[in-house]
Amino acid sequence: MRALARSAHAPELLCAPGNAGIAADAECLAENAADDVAAIVAAAKQRGVDLVVVGPEAALVAGVVDALEDAGVPAFGPSAAAAELEGSKAFAKELMREAGVPTAAHVLLHSHEEAIAEIARSSYPAVLKADGLAAGKGVIICGSEEEAREAVDIFFTEQRFGETTVVLEEFLEGEELSLLALCDGENVVALAPAQDYKRIFDGDEGPNTGGMGSYSPVPGFGPTEVEEIVDAVHRPVVAAMARRGRPFHGVLYAGLMIGSDGPKVLEFNTRFGDPETQAVLPRLRSDLVDLCLAAREPGGLSGAEAEFVPEWAVTLVLASAGYPESSSKGDVIHGLQAAAELAEVTHAGTAAREGQIVTAGGRVINLTALGATPAEARDRAYDAAGRIEFEGMQMRSDIAARAVDRVAS
Repeated sequence: MRALARSAHAPELLCAPGNAGIAADAECLAENAADDVAAIVAAAKQRGVDLVVVGPEAALVAGVVDALEDAGVPAFGPSAAAAELEGSKAFAKELMREAGVPTAAHVLLHSHEEAIAEIARSSYPAVLKADGLAAGKGVIICGSEEEAREAVDIFFTEQRFGETTVVLEEFLEGEELSLLALCDGENVVALAPAQDYKRIFDGDEGPNTGGMGSYSPVPGFGPTEVEEIVDAVHRPVVAAMARRGRPFHGVLYAGLMIGSDGPKVLEFNTRFGDPETQAVLPRLRSDLVDLCLAAREPGGLSGAEAEFVPEWAVTLVLASAGYPESSSKGDVIHGLQAAAELAEVTHAGTAAREGQIVTAGGRVINLTALGATPAEARDRAYDAAGRIEFEGMQMRSDIAARAVDRVAS
């Protein structure tokens, strides 16, 4: 939202549904669900919106971009057919095989019985993933057959993610890297790389989350390395989607594992994924509105580049009690104004209640600080986090520590 606000176009910003924090930067509309396609289209037409930038994955998979464009409202994001790259991991695996994109070996499981038989033949650790959307929590890393059996029950018996298909794949070792790129159906413009922290606890322990923090840039991944990844991953995928008659427009986010044999794709998102976006976009020097408008047009990004300031960005996620298994709601959040003196405060799971800001979801607040070095940005982010309090607040203490060590050595 703030990256759009910095545009030379000086846009008037509307958001649906928004939250207590976004209300300070944009007018929040009355529409209560981001994936209520009919309501979003009606609101956009009523307000004469010139460009809709779609954030949530559920809305993309539900076809909000198709509906907006059909109604004559310009929209930035993939069609429902193209958003299947995120909406179905099975489809993404099939497409990567066709395009020759490196990824983990996998098997598709369609029933509890089939899954039990397959995990008995598997080696461990292994990974079980919900095929469809799961808000970043549909991945279970299993260290043993016993843990895999428990995960299979979660997917097929408890139906926690409403799944009928589950992906069983090999466990990849290495370091995670996130690389977002803007696509116009033909061309790919890479954004700055970021590193995400998926697990809930320090040292990458505990269950997976939607992300507990990130930083950008990433040591060892300069322009040459980024271009190599784009050539190996993004461009083959965009070309394969075009061959299938599903041209990809919007953000293609590749979650990667960088191992001894090079990068392999863990997953694709078809949007600005958080918390990486919070570390990448504050560094963007280019006009985001111009880039989004260009990406809508076939070939519109030809010759375009995304330029970034040299500062480092570190983003911390403050989560509510119980996350990721559950979330605590209604806890009063203190210190937001004080934290904003040191870092950019981005609201996620918050709400306004009786003049106070309270928790309203699992991941509550993101704090992003900039600095000339990763150490400076990291210190500012953690100093800002120290000014915020709410009951049961969870926060990792090791975000960007790796970058600090590598730059210092």
